[in-house]
Order: sequence, then structure tokens, then C-alpha cells
Amino acid sequence: MHLARWSIVVPVKTLIRAKTRLAAAAGPHRADLAVAVASDTVAAALRCPLVARVVVVTADPLPARRLAALGAHVVADPDRGLNTALRTGAEEAVRLAPDDAVGALQADLPALRPAELETVLAAAPEFDQAFVPDAAEVGTTFYGVRPGVSFRPGFGGESRVRHLSRGAKELTPPGIASVRRDVDTVEDLRDALVLGVGPATAEVAALILGGTAPRP
Repeated sequence: MHLARWSIVVPVKTLIRAKTRLAAAAGPHRADLAVAVASDTVAAALRCPLVARVVVVTADPLPARRLAALGAHVVADPDRGLNTALRTGAEEAVRLAPDDAVGALQADLPALRPAELETVLAAAPEFDQAFVPDAAEVGTTFYGVRPGVSFRPGFGGESRVRHLSRGAKELTPPGIASVRRDVDTVEDLRDALVLGVGPATAEVAALILGGTAPRP
């Protein structure tokens, strides 16, 4: 069976807005953590065999430089909300590769495994649009469409229900815990560390959590 190639769009907030729910725990390391988590997410996505490119959408020059150095294609965020940012990235992705599938991936998946993302991307083209719920089964960590299908992400808040109501197929195959483990709170960060995060996140997490942070 032919497996689709994917353009993956990753939205990255400006650092002043990033990881605000982790502010108390992260203290002066909050911005560093946000950049580290995004870096590990993008690096893992780029190592996935089905990912042809990662398009990062951001208005912040610091993560833009860091993620471009990893190999991401960076475009400016129009700063009109998350889903507008994702649509902007998708338009660029289609311009670059009109025959590839397009997916949106949250930027806060520091434990992301390329093989687990590959499982999702191999299954998604069976449907016009598909998504992966977060670990809490409230939000969404991935949304994707077949080539030529309208890209209509509905991220934010209770987005699992929103995507279901729009007809997207929910994907929850076994063995994709790293795709579902987004990080919004210090408890989420600890859970991600147990799964095994990338090196950038591990370094900053050790500063935040001290000796309690497990190594990957």
C-alpha cells in the first residue's frame, strides 16, 4: 500500500504567551522550556519517515531561528488565533507540495516518538479528515486531511468534541502515547518525562524539577 507523504504544521506561540500554566513551577525557565519542548517536538516529527517537511508558524524570532536550524520551514504567524495560524501554515504547505497530505501537530509533545507519529500518519489517510485526542480525551494533539481535502482545524478548549462534530475520524490505535502526551501543567511534564522526552526538554526539566526529573 502506498503511504502518503505529509506536511506537518506546528504552531509556536510567542514566548511571552507560552506555557503560562507552568509559570509558577518553571519560574525563570518558562521561556526556555517552551522553546525546548517545541524543539523536541519538531525534531521528532522531522525524523518520521512519512513527514516530508515541517512548517512552523510563529511570530517570535527566537523559536523561529531555533526551529529553522533544525530543518523546519518557518512562516510568520498573522496573530489572529491558533486555528488561523494553522490554516496559514497549511496554505504554505500546499503551496510547497500540493500533492501531500497536511497535518497539524501541537508544539508541546516533548516525548514524541517518530515511530508512533508514523503509526498515526499511516492510518489517517483512510479518512478525509482525522485527529488524535490528547491524553485527557478533551483536547486534540493532531489533526490531518488527505491531499485536496479542505483543512478545517478546530483546536482550542474541548476540541475533541468539536472535531468529532465536524466529521473527523478519531484515531486511538495502541502504542501512540507519545503523540497524545501534550504538556500544559507540571504534572503533564512529569508524565512526559516518564515516557522519555527529547534532550532539550530533559535539560530544562532538570533545572525546574531538580533531582526529581528522570532522564530520558
